[in-house]
Amino acid sequence: MICPFCSFDQSKVLETRDSQELVITRRRRECLECSKRYTTYERIETEPLIVKKKDGRREQFDRNKVRAGVVKASERTKVPHDKIDEIINKVEQHLRNEDAVEIESGEIGNLIADQLKEIDKVAYIRFASVFKRFVEVEEFQKELKKIL
Repeated sequence: MICPFCSFDQSKVLETRDSQELVITRRRRECLECSKRYTTYERIETEPLIVKKKDGRREQFDRNKVRAGVVKASERTKVPHDKIDEIINKVEQHLRNEDAVEIESGEIGNLIADQLKEIDKVAYIRFASVFKRFVEVEEFQKELKKIL
């Protein structure tokens, strides 16, 4: 592993932790040259997931894009960032456990919305309003009645 501070290519591992879902391994490292410490994350490389959009386009599943949407919906709420990462990990694990490599964007949105609904109602409504593209006020009111 190359040190991000001095670019030396040797380090020692001080601590290793696996995530609860055993999807990510976190390693705390120390550079053998400059002695600075840094953290690395390992993820098993898997077959890329393809997202089929509503307009028929296809694109590769992007965790960062999903995370940005959930972070935006969770702004000024009490949803902690580690919970957001947990939601994304659960959704991605669920998608990878299915046999299909191509997933409808609506399925991903529903999975995220279900997770948010359990954690924070405001974040859920914000996410749902963008994901479900409410056009009429009545649609928005119906969604609100479901959770109230």
